[in-house]
Amino acid sequence: MVFQAGRIKTTIATSMLLAAMIGLAGCSEQAPEVQADVVRPVKVMTVAQAQTARELEYSGTVRSRTEMALGFRVGGKITERLVDIGDRVTKGDVLARIDTTDYALSVRSAEANLAAAERQVETAALAKTRAEDLFNKQVSSKSQLEQAQLSYNQAVSTRDAALSTLEQARNQVTYGALQADRTGIVTAVNAEAGQVVAAGTPVVTVAADGEKEVLVAVPETDILAFKPGKTVKVTIWSNSGETLEGKVREVAGSADPQSRTFAIRVSLPENSPALLGMTALISAAVDAGPSLVAVPLSALAKQGETALVWTVDPSTETVHARPVEIADFAGTEARIANGLKPGDIVVTAGTQFMRDELKVKLPEAANQQASATGQDKTAQLVR
Repeated sequence: MVFQAGRIKTTIATSMLLAAMIGLAGCSEQAPEVQADVVRPVKVMTVAQAQTARELEYSGTVRSRTEMALGFRVGGKITERLVDIGDRVTKGDVLARIDTTDYALSVRSAEANLAAAERQVETAALAKTRAEDLFNKQVSSKSQLEQAQLSYNQAVSTRDAALSTLEQARNQVTYGALQADRTGIVTAVNAEAGQVVAAGTPVVTVAADGEKEVLVAVPETDILAFKPGKTVKVTIWSNSGETLEGKVREVAGSADPQSRTFAIRVSLPENSPALLGMTALISAAVDAGPSLVAVPLSALAKQGETALVWTVDPSTETVHARPVEIADFAGTEARIANGLKPGDIVVTAGTQFMRDELKVKLPEAANQQASATGQDKTAQLVR
């Protein structure tokens, strides 16, 4: 009996110990946490007002419509240059001279050849007259008369050739003086006294008086916006307060092989105050095509076959999927035809983590812009 009573006490103690351990284990377990809604920071952009027109601006140089790069018609050594850059010249003024000693000697040689040819013609004429007399007296044959006639004709041709050679030699002497073809201003000098130049090598450049124009280089992306006759604005940098009206006179038919740009010439008004060499700014408005908004490619998402973007409601700071219609792609942007309007806030990064009604945290700048937009709308309603 005593043994059983001890056994019962041991069993009771063990049970109490187990119950205490179970209670401690239950106390050690923590209550499950209630997870708060995830607020995800996002990168956004505000859709701007689409522009249906854009302004093109290019700088160019004021030039004369007619510029002449003058050179000698014969080669030789330049003995003197009579003008400098900026000098005004009139038609017929001598700009430079070359040594014409050799050409003067050619004239003397041609004169001697002409004199010999004339004596030959006289001799052939006498022979022909004698042959005619003998033939008329039936002393010589007709073939001898024909031979005398051919010799005379040949002598005349030789004399004419010698005369032409003499005239050419005399012209070469006169070509030793480089003269201005038109009245204008010297804009460039390409050779100095003592230099030997070939025929046609530019020595002096003269800008003729008269119409002025602006020469600009336009890249191929904008060349179709310029057509002959198009009116553009011209601003001279030295007088930025005055705007002139110019017209596109000429558009190059092919691009420059090195710069890949097209040369465009814009005519200036007759009484333009611009001086040659001044820098001018050409401005022209062109149609930008349909009114489309652009978003980065990273803002696009897809649900099945539908393209969409995630827009942010600034009042609740939640995102919503919005289907869009893509017009085309331009570099790293997609142009949207339908689905977005100016003022919409679009998520531009992390679209794969978006879901409807997801709470997001807008950047500080976006918050300020959204608040300003809301105030503007409230003010409009009050009015």
